[in-house]
Amino acid sequence: MSQKNRVILIHGLHQAPFIMRPLAKRLQAQGFDTHQYGYRSMRDSIALNSQRLNAWLETNHDPKQPLDLVGHSLGGLIIRDFVSYYPHWQIGQCVTLGTPHLGSICADYIWGLAPAIVGKSYLDALDGTVAPLPDNISLGVIAGDKPQGLGQLFLQYHNRKLQKQNHPLLNNYRAHDGTVYVAETKLITAADHLIMPVSHTGMLVNSDVAQQTSYFLKNGQFKR
Repeated sequence: MSQKNRVILIHGLHQAPFIMRPLAKRLQAQGFDTHQYGYRSMRDSIALNSQRLNAWLETNHDPKQPLDLVGHSLGGLIIRDFVSYYPHWQIGQCVTLGTPHLGSICADYIWGLAPAIVGKSYLDALDGTVAPLPDNISLGVIAGDKPQGLGQLFLQYHNRKLQKQNHPLLNNYRAHDGTVYVAETKLITAADHLIMPVSHTGMLVNSDVAQQTSYFLKNGQFKR
């Protein structure tokens, strides 16, 4: 059996490394060596968090060895920023889970009402202006369409606004995971995109999501 790449798992906004542990354990069962990377999602900008990830890797990882990256929500945007500005690392596969690659409407509302809740994670990240995905990066995107979570209050309000306006994009903004619209996860330069019946946080403990993540890390595509 060939040696699998080391997998760095990156949590999302308002979370900590332990939230990625169920997924890490399932990947370890598939033979992957994992590390749950922690960062300050509100206090630091996406650029600083990428810089600190790079510094951690310089201390803890051999640059000759390939890496795989898995990020949940905001963590996926850190992956986007990191692979763009630190191209010297050998990146194998990347997977994002519930990541709003095109920006987060939910975060837009929160930023307008109480910006401290999203902190420095909004600018250049959740606002949809994160760095483009480099051509050499293979990215698999998993989106959820089970609408559970506090964020759906903002999304339901947004849908009612679109409905009153008879907005042509209304149908694009129906499916969501309780925090992020499926439409917000779609990145045209991604290698593959998969919609699963999971909520934004529930995807982290879902065995099928873990299996699909593992499959993409091994094959560069999801299992259909």
